[in-house]
Amino acid sequence: MCTNFTPTQRAPWVKENLGVDLPSGYPDEAYPGYAAPLVVQSHRSGRVACGLARFGLIPGWAKDDKISRHTYNARSETVTEKPSYRTAWRQRQWGLVLVDDFYEPSYETGKAVRWKIQLASGDPFGMACLWDRWKDPVTGEWVVSFSMLTVNADEHPVMRQFHKPGDEKRTPVIIAPHLHDQWLSADATRAAELMTWAHMPDLVAMAAPRSL
Repeated sequence: MCTNFTPTQRAPWVKENLGVDLPSGYPDEAYPGYAAPLVVQSHRSGRVACGLARFGLIPGWAKDDKISRHTYNARSETVTEKPSYRTAWRQRQWGLVLVDDFYEPSYETGKAVRWKIQLASGDPFGMACLWDRWKDPVTGEWVVSFSMLTVNADEHPVMRQFHKPGDEKRTPVIIAPHLHDQWLSADATRAAELMTWAHMPDLVAMAAPRSL
């Protein structure tokens, strides 16, 4: 599961590829509970916008935000059934979280070592997400949050090397730039078709242990 990534700060790439401006005020690295730039599209007007959203989806019916500790990744195979995600899926609340890279643990040495995964091109990229709105019952604040959509990666040339031995390999779904519009405006059938790593750009990975 992806729990850590680097939100992109490369505003020119975002403007050129998605036609939106990056917001400000988010951390250099993101973990569950942190803010990151999320691109969404209105299905009524077609307008594309980018704003900050919290990593870890809080469904509209939640009594508090504690559920977000468990909802930062969503399995695409079961997303239509799970109570936390099914409303967002039915309402076609697709998004793209914009990142430079993300991190996964490699157990090649017998111990977990953090590795960084990025595009072979070095470009930023958008990962497929579901988003939702939740109103904090205490403060009355509206919170936008998201979950990354993941697929099986047992056969992926790069992503199959991560996670514990014996565990299923998973990867977030990276949406290729030429498919951004299709993803953001998709109906449920097309969105399900895009839940695959077959169209993803080439990836590279390298050890990136945490600094002490």
